[in-house]
Amino acid sequence: MSCVIFGAGKIARGFIGHLLFLGGIDHVFVEKSDQLADLMNSRGKYYVNILGNPEKSGEVTDARCLKYSEEEQIIDAIAHADAVFNAVGGKNLQDIIPFYTKGIERKAELMPDACINFVTCENWKKPADILRDGIEASISDSAKPYFEKKTGITEAVILRSGIDATEEQKKKDPLWVNVQDYWYLHVDASRLKGSLPAIPGLHLVDEFGGFLERKFYTYNAANGTCSFVGALFGYRVLSDAANDPEIVKILEKVYAETSAVLCAKYGFSKEEQFEFTRGSLNKMQNRVIADTTERNARDPIRKLGPDDRLVGPARMVEAAGIRPEGLAAGIAAAIYYHTDNPDDPSAEKLRQLREQKGTDYILENICHVQPDSVLGKLVHEKIDGFRREGRIR
Repeated sequence: MSCVIFGAGKIARGFIGHLLFLGGIDHVFVEKSDQLADLMNSRGKYYVNILGNPEKSGEVTDARCLKYSEEEQIIDAIAHADAVFNAVGGKNLQDIIPFYTKGIERKAELMPDACINFVTCENWKKPADILRDGIEASISDSAKPYFEKKTGITEAVILRSGIDATEEQKKKDPLWVNVQDYWYLHVDASRLKGSLPAIPGLHLVDEFGGFLERKFYTYNAANGTCSFVGALFGYRVLSDAANDPEIVKILEKVYAETSAVLCAKYGFSKEEQFEFTRGSLNKMQNRVIADTTERNARDPIRKLGPDDRLVGPARMVEAAGIRPEGLAAGIAAAIYYHTDNPDDPSAEKLRQLREQKGTDYILENICHVQPDSVLGKLVHEKIDGFRREGRIR
């Protein structure tokens, strides 16, 4: 069995690569950054630190990485793989479609009877559909039957967090990655062709649509709220924000709002969904996971998008006839997010839009929310409330 992993970031190295290594499954990374690829190839190993459970930490060895410029080798690796994973960031999915298409075409020639599966590990809306549509539009006529019958394109939900290494850790290993003590890789079984390798922690889910939406509207909505409200309150560490009683009150509203819709839509019991929300809250409140509000709030314009973690759930809740009070607070805080980090140009652009064109412009053109709608008015109410408290000046 062999696998290919597109991306060599924290989740690719610290979760997918880690699980494949523990399972003794041969794999190679494919990375857009030549600098990162060179570093991986020169070192050939990296350290995975399991936060709060150091006895499970250890080195991943025999690490190999291909660069995007090594097209022939990438295509050949895909053609000989049983499964291909990608953790490149949703906005970069289009970049990997040509590699996937050519890899499938070559596999159709070399091994027409063997199945191959592509597993997206992205925090993005319908990433498998993006890949399937892109491949379908460009694949050769001769490879189409193989693509339709032998190629699976499916999705995974990633619940293990990857945290930036400290400067001290980077001195020990520049590829060091800190990850949460979580070991399950949840994959949509319904879209697989054949089977995946025997990956440790692999959890095949038959009714995946509800599972994916449940995670997004529970974990992502709460994380977005906590990171933006936490930043507005002056917190740098996410767990500190998540333990603030005032922020917890906002989070509990978010959980109640999204849970009501998810239970009605998918038939989850209130007790079961409540336990799911506790997993989300406990993860953010865990001080062992030294994550930052800045990392989680990064790229605020994207995260204020109409289908992303704040506005998407808020629109869903509003459509169900429920006032999205907690989510509106998260949106309000996100609109007023600012950071001095030069690596987040989105935050600076958001500040300029806010100051030059105003809040209503952001609501209409980024969030796709009408200012005079229920949600729009609620966001304005929350902004006014934060301003009275001195959070916004």
